[in-house]
Amino acid sequence: MQTNMSYSCYFLQSENLNNYPLLHNSEHYCTLESSSTNQNSPSSLSFSPEITPMLKQDRVEHDNESCLTHDQDDLSNKLRELESAMLGSDADILNTYGAAMIPQEYDSFLRWGKMMEVISRGDLKEMLCACAKAMSENDMETTEWLISELQKMVSISGDPVQRLGAYMLEALVARLATSGSTIYNALRCKEPTGNELLSYMHMLYEICPYLKFGYLSANGSIAEAMKDENEVHIIDFQINQGVQWISLIKALAARPNGSPKIRITCFDDSTSAFARGGGLNIVGERLSRIANSCKVQFEFHALEVSPSEVKLDDLDIRPDESIAVNFAMMLHHLPDESVDSRINHRNRLLRLAKFLSPKVVTLVEQDSNTSNLPFFPRFVETMNYYLAVFESIDAALPRDHKERINVEQHCLAREVVNLIACEGAERVERHESLKKWRLRFERAGFAPYPLSSYVNSLIRQLQESYPGQYTLEERDDALLLGWKNQSLIVSCAWR
Repeated sequence: MQTNMSYSCYFLQSENLNNYPLLHNSEHYCTLESSSTNQNSPSSLSFSPEITPMLKQDRVEHDNESCLTHDQDDLSNKLRELESAMLGSDADILNTYGAAMIPQEYDSFLRWGKMMEVISRGDLKEMLCACAKAMSENDMETTEWLISELQKMVSISGDPVQRLGAYMLEALVARLATSGSTIYNALRCKEPTGNELLSYMHMLYEICPYLKFGYLSANGSIAEAMKDENEVHIIDFQINQGVQWISLIKALAARPNGSPKIRITCFDDSTSAFARGGGLNIVGERLSRIANSCKVQFEFHALEVSPSEVKLDDLDIRPDESIAVNFAMMLHHLPDESVDSRINHRNRLLRLAKFLSPKVVTLVEQDSNTSNLPFFPRFVETMNYYLAVFESIDAALPRDHKERINVEQHCLAREVVNLIACEGAERVERHESLKKWRLRFERAGFAPYPLSSYVNSLIRQLQESYPGQYTLEERDDALLLGWKNQSLIVSCAWR
């Protein structure tokens, strides 16, 4: 993504509003006009030029037929019947062409009139929605025209809606131009190095409380469930940089009854591996050093299989261990039933977790409903969700902060592009709301594990330590962190 937005497809210029198709001229059709004459023929015939010769020949043949006599009035009636059969009445012609063509033009004028009203108001959110709506209806003329107008309004260095609008517009252009895996290649700006990406991810982690909130609440549930256990096995299905477990190792080491033996089994993802500049051995070494400093027996086991393909034997379950399963911001990346009706990886993984008889299972997810929505409502949901995130960043970083653009581009924009531009298996961002996650966990046989009042108080302190309009809500045995009226992150635990 370049600072000066460049797009990968060419758009037609909008036509002048007056250039709409007109009704066909009457000369395209033949007409018959009956009149009295002094000629043998009872009528005067007027046809389009290409038909006239045929009928002239027909007149000659009728004049030469001496064996036939015709009553003049009768022939006039016959001609009128022929006229009616060939062309229909005037009312039929108006019904055929007036009803079919004039309303289409009228609808076009109404549509363009409404678009002009939207543009005159200058409401960027409204224009983005209008563009997405036109695209969902396959109205390419309106889509391309609005894209050309939106290009003048968005900016990756503007206010939150202008910045988000720049990435949403890029996603719309990508969707219009192509689809599938080529989108990412077409839209990538100069890729950061691993160290640069890691610094952007760390900055987002520090300036917004979203991940800290999720990690703190999940660790609180695990610490509560494991307070009397001697051997703890944590299965983390997406460990990222391992930051979550530093505080938990220290907390378990400080237990009055002594620290337990801790084993972590974990899975990797390509983005985290690129950012850290290597495999999970880097995470294991870092956590081992921390455990040693706390005098905690520690074991680290990295699995080189996808979470969607993991089997029970891969997890090396031991009889004396108490198990905690952690799903932090990863289940929404697994394909669900809308991608493949034959196998639902989300439900399969939850059933596998239940089979392990864990003491606790923790879930941290973005509280958004984008998984099964059609394109246009998904576009609106994405805009409302990420606008709240961009506004929260504004509360933490000055508008002219030199690294803010990099944080938004590399940590958030590609999620937005994937949500809007991709479909099918290529769309890996498939969020679900708390209501849907509850249904999945309950169907897998889990019951809620409410957070303790002590953990709730710690999370409240975390929320209050950040500037801006963050909100914290406890609902349905879960905690939801939001910005203003928009819920953003949900954290809950199950057993």
